[in-house]
Amino acid sequence: MKPTIIRATLGLLSLSASALAQTFSDCNPLGKTCPAKAAFGSSATFDFTQGRSSDFTDVGSPNYGSGGAEFTISKKGDAPLVQSNWYIMFGHVEFVLKAAPGKGIVSSAVLQSDDLDEIDWEWLGGNNVLVQSNYFGKGYTDSYNRGATHDNVGNHDSFHTYTIDWTSKQIVWQIDGKTVRVLTPDTAEPNQYPQTPMMVRVGVWAGGDSDNPQGTIDWAGGETDYSAGPYTMYLKSLKVTDYSTGTKYKYTDQTGSWQSIEAEGGSVNGNSAAESVTSSLSAPTITSTVASIPIPWAGTHRQTSSWVTPNVWPWVPTATAVVPKKPRPTCPEGWQCSGSRQLQPPSVASVILSPVYICILAFLVGLSFPIWH
Repeated sequence: MKPTIIRATLGLLSLSASALAQTFSDCNPLGKTCPAKAAFGSSATFDFTQGRSSDFTDVGSPNYGSGGAEFTISKKGDAPLVQSNWYIMFGHVEFVLKAAPGKGIVSSAVLQSDDLDEIDWEWLGGNNVLVQSNYFGKGYTDSYNRGATHDNVGNHDSFHTYTIDWTSKQIVWQIDGKTVRVLTPDTAEPNQYPQTPMMVRVGVWAGGDSDNPQGTIDWAGGETDYSAGPYTMYLKSLKVTDYSTGTKYKYTDQTGSWQSIEAEGGSVNGNSAAESVTSSLSAPTITSTVASIPIPWAGTHRQTSSWVTPNVWPWVPTATAVVPKKPRPTCPEGWQCSGSRQLQPPSVASVILSPVYICILAFLVGLSFPIWH
């Protein structure tokens, strides 16, 4: 039986000059005891061409039509999205969607947990031939080789099916049934394998807004011209299978491990018989990246009424950014790079939730302050 769905209340975060609400957690279980969250605990297909679903919360007023949920940017400040009112604990998600065109426009389909594990698909509106996969664990960004780009010709022009199949043993990304990437706990960055209950978020935002620092605009593909819009992303349907069962998922400690998750009224991996055949497939851990496209950061998009880019590295260059035991790649000043030297901003989750100390007089007196992760 499908559990009673508890509608999540989405709080809007206030912003300061150095804070940004992109992906966030209203209660991070790694630092405190948090309430149990509603579990999906079943399998269903959501057809958004039939209108709004009560299983999801609308943010920023998406519309619904023959193409499904419509996420439109027509003016500064627009950033519509939908997010599930429940979580899955391992599972299979198929997004049938068409990405938004437009220079500086970013479309995203994301699984994210309260302790900021993430599994992502992301598209840049200025690139109609590639899509990015990415992952983050606990919001950490102490390495920058996680993103990968994959061939996806016509992602602005037609609907494609983008799949995330997620178990305790591996994550499989597929495009139209073709496996393009596989990640296992052994091939993930140390202690970074996503493994805690995830909600589903889909939406669009303008990384190329003219109010953003130049580094952010460059990453997004250039400055957004609102007069050339509107720019619309479409989500036709979602197929979701939760590989666990129960009514709620609860963190029993602050380790963030999947073994610490308790399924109230059910069991973690209790629906394992439904696991996809993708569990037997394999593909390169990282597929080839392409020098002409920056690697986007993790996370869906801002969830506030006013955009403020964080006044921290890499958006604002500082003399030194210290991460213990993890040397940073050699990059142009003020940017992170993947192994192929592609520009790669960090997980936004870490930007808004980590204690950050910013160098104020670095260039004048040669001082620097550490960024904590």
